Amino acid sequence: MENYNEKILIIDNDPIVRQVLSARFSSLGYTVLVSSTGKTALGFFERESPDLVILDIALSKFDGYEMCRKIREEAKTPIIILTALGNLSNRLLGFNVGADDYILKPFSPKELEVRIRSILNRTKKGALQKKELYFLSIGGLVIDPNKKYVFKNGVKIKLTTFEFSLLDLLIKNAGKSLSRKSILDNVWGYTPERQVDTRVVDVHISRLRAKIEEDSSNPDLILTSRGIGYKFQKY
Repeated sequence: MENYNEKILIIDNDPIVRQVLSARFSSLGYTVLVSSTGKTALGFFERESPDLVILDIALSKFDGYEMCRKIREEAKTPIIILTALGNLSNRLLGFNVGADDYILKPFSPKELEVRIRSILNRTKKGALQKKELYFLSIGGLVIDPNKKYVFKNGVKIKLTTFEFSLLDLLIKNAGKSLSRKSILDNVWGYTPERQVDTRVVDVHISRLRAKIEEDSSNPDLILTSRGIGYKFQKY
């Protein structure tokens, strides 16, 4: 059995969830930090710099959405929301405030393990990646894959790790239509078990368009391929 050594911060108001996940992930070699409140968790985050955060929405002091926003103000650390709030509006809000993935309670611990490993492997792969050859300038957009910088009209745009990976995938396949399942597999590292899970792609595409397009309601760069998914315009 593999033994992992990354640090995971679990923020959940349910003591059973905290206990189960802490025991399970500790047995796999992860260093596990647990908190039941956003305020305490933020202190852990600032002191310990975890590699990944598992976050419930129903927290005291400030809720998981606010916690997610605060983390995103400081870092690109991967965030998985783990919650019983399953409405589409809850999912969309979670992604819009910076979550990388969203899992509903009751959940399969094994599925959570797989998603955590996929995200951490993707993050590690990005950090160790060899320098890319392309340097793209299109319209007012300049993209440097080596430093993971994106500039729009001379202003640096803040992208999360997954937003940049998504943009990178689309650019490398410019002119080719990619399905949502293919994007999810390549960027997040897993094939969705339910069709609703592909919504993560739609939300991140929307966020990416809002950051890089001149008019996100009428995009010129990231185009929708009806009945398929998305593609980056051929340049």
